[in-house]
Amino acid sequence: MTRTRMHADEILTDEALVRRLIADQFPQWADLAIELVDSYGTDHDIYRLGDHLSARLPRIEWATRQAAKEARWLPTLAPHLPLAVPVQVTAGQPAEDYPFTWSVYEWLPGRNANGTIHDLNQAAADLAAFITALRRVDTTGAHPRPPHARGGPLAEHDDGVRRSIAQLGDRIDGATALRSWQESLEAPAWGQPGVWVHGDLLPGNLLVVDGRLSAVIDFGGLNVGDPACDLQPAWNVFTGESRRRFRDEVAADDASWLRGRGWALLQAVIALPYYWDTNPGMVRQATHALTQVLADGSH
Repeated sequence: MTRTRMHADEILTDEALVRRLIADQFPQWADLAIELVDSYGTDHDIYRLGDHLSARLPRIEWATRQAAKEARWLPTLAPHLPLAVPVQVTAGQPAEDYPFTWSVYEWLPGRNANGTIHDLNQAAADLAAFITALRRVDTTGAHPRPPHARGGPLAEHDDGVRRSIAQLGDRIDGATALRSWQESLEAPAWGQPGVWVHGDLLPGNLLVVDGRLSAVIDFGGLNVGDPACDLQPAWNVFTGESRRRFRDEVAADDASWLRGRGWALLQAVIALPYYWDTNPGMVRQATHALTQVLADGSH
């Protein structure tokens, strides 16, 4: 598999590095087969270890805090959720010229949700049930939401969105994107206490087994805040009847729907210029979402 550097300070890993790390720190797994998982994720490399484990190595420094967040909160959240979530087995330490803490997880089977779901209406209900259950989990002791993190007000991202739309030039319909963004900015704010949000419900973070949603992964965006950011699947996974089903199941009011549409637009237009030449899978995903957002108008 050809490896492409997506970030200026990115660390490129390979199977030989993982084998050395495993042999040194977890010799009980030294004889397991190691295989890089094909993915268009942007911040970690995933290696399958044998049949039941995976190694997750950050590619960039800003991704290194995710494993600690998942280790702290996923054991608390998991019993309340109707879909599987990652289970961290242990953490590895920097070594072998690899500078970051890394992790070993239980292997979660499945393919990502790009074109693999058999019944989108069923998936809309299943994912809505996950989101609803996540919102209901007690937030006592939750970490404060950092500025510009998922679950905050869209206005925090206004400059970045407008800058990205300008960078994209005639590759997108910039005028329509700006109108859609402005509608989302002007939607009434979330006025209730914050709830748990996943923050990054892209198709690549949804696993599908035998055509049905089975797991949600990558909780790097986990925060307490406005649940509208978890409405992104309406535009990056669902369409037509399944989109309406999803909205009904999560009971999204008009203001939340507009803010959720803004989150879908934000993710797409920020990703497109950044990954245009380095991550074709992410570009396809973001292009699809943006097309759906702009076609959706004010509805």
